[in-house]
Formats: sequence, structure tokens, C-alpha cells
Amino acid sequence: MKKLIFLFTLSLMFIAGNLVNAKPPEPKEIKPFAEDWYVTPEDIIRDIIFPSIDKRVMEEYPGNDAATFGWQSQRIVGIVYNNNHSYDITLKLQVPNKRNSPLEYTDDLVKVRVSPSCDSLKIGCSHGFKVEVIDYEHK
Repeated sequence: MKKLIFLFTLSLMFIAGNLVNAKPPEPKEIKPFAEDWYVTPEDIIRDIIFPSIDKRVMEEYPGNDAATFGWQSQRIVGIVYNNNHSYDITLKLQVPNKRNSPLEYTDDLVKVRVSPSCDSLKIGCSHGFKVEVIDYEHK
């Protein structure tokens, strides 16, 4: 009886084509997350300096959750190249004034120094990548 059940199951599998038609799944095409986005150099700079500015805004507005989570980067005001192979980037921010009034903003200026990693005797620099806030001005 066991042989009969085994043969019946085996023949059913061949008839249904489970063994013949078994194929591995086809790999899906991997698409970039932001395929249709347009990214500018300003967007790249903002992504690099965002964490440092975020920490500084929290220090400047302690206890104000609206400022901590609601500040916005407006635009880059200026970029200056320094002779020590670093860049000073000045950025205008809008920070919410009060917790209860999200429509009132304060304009602040923040100056960030970005030092790309460099290890070259030819141009005379030897330092790692560093981002630091060097000036924060309330307007």
C-alpha cells in the first residue's frame, strides 16, 4: 500500500509539472531610490553639514522642541576657500520662535568649516574629514 501511495504521489508530481517547471526566481532590477530627483551641489553640501548644524541648534535653543525639530535650512549665503584646504560655508536658517506659534520664525546665520580629508605632501596638508560649527549668529 505504501508503494502504491508513493508511486501515485510521484506520478502526480510529474503530471502537474512541479519538478519540470521549477525555476529560480528572476532577479528584479534594482532601481535607485531617487531615480527622478534632481540633486544640486547645494543639496550635497547640506547633507554633509546637517548633523553638525542640528546639534548646534539644539544647544542654542535648549528645551524648545519646536526649534529642535522645526528648523529649516534656507540657503547657502557664501562659501569661502581657506589656505589650509578647508571651506567656510555660511548658511541661513529659519528657526521657530516659540513652541505654540509654528508660523513665527527667527532667521539665524551659521558658519560651518568643512575640512575634507587630505594627506598630501604635494599640497601640504595632513588631516582627516571634519565638520565644525565656528560661528552661530541670531538675527
